[in-house]
Amino acid sequence: MNKRSILLISHGHFDNNSLEIIADDITHEFLHPVELGESHLDLNEYYDPTRRQYDGNKLLKFLDSVSKPNSLKTIGLFGVDLFIPILTYIFGQAIFNGRTGIASIYRLKNEQYGLIKDDDLLLDRFRKVVIHELGHTFGLVHCYVPSCVMRSSTYIEDIDQKKIFLCNKCRTQVESSSHIY
Repeated sequence: MNKRSILLISHGHFDNNSLEIIADDITHEFLHPVELGESHLDLNEYYDPTRRQYDGNKLLKFLDSVSKPNSLKTIGLFGVDLFIPILTYIFGQAIFNGRTGIASIYRLKNEQYGLIKDDDLLLDRFRKVVIHELGHTFGLVHCYVPSCVMRSSTYIEDIDQKKIFLCNKCRTQVESSSHIY
């Protein structure tokens, strides 16, 4: 039986090598093949000039409406500053137990915090955000294991403290539900 693919759609420029690394991480964690796609979505209608950010709820809703029906899950990758009305900013967001999530690299850059650029750390952070949001689409809630990628991340330091991978409890939950997919 062929497993359905998880689709990563980049909205903007992302290094192909980085995308391949993220795709490998996803395949390892969720046991499904990954397809890479590209979109040239005009983000202007998602921009909120009063906040000078992009509305994560609207982007997620749009991405969900255009997701390929034959893809198992779809994650949109963005380079813009995202928010939802109740939070100042978000690193990503997903529809719990749904098909769609989004992740942004914008707030993951050291330069946002007055630190020296570090591309390796940036990729490490982005990998964690993508895996985390994809975990929500597979029905995983925030985890209390400190090193688990599913632990909640309010600040960049929270992301830096956790691993890229699921803890045993979260992995078991994904594996036990994999027959559904």
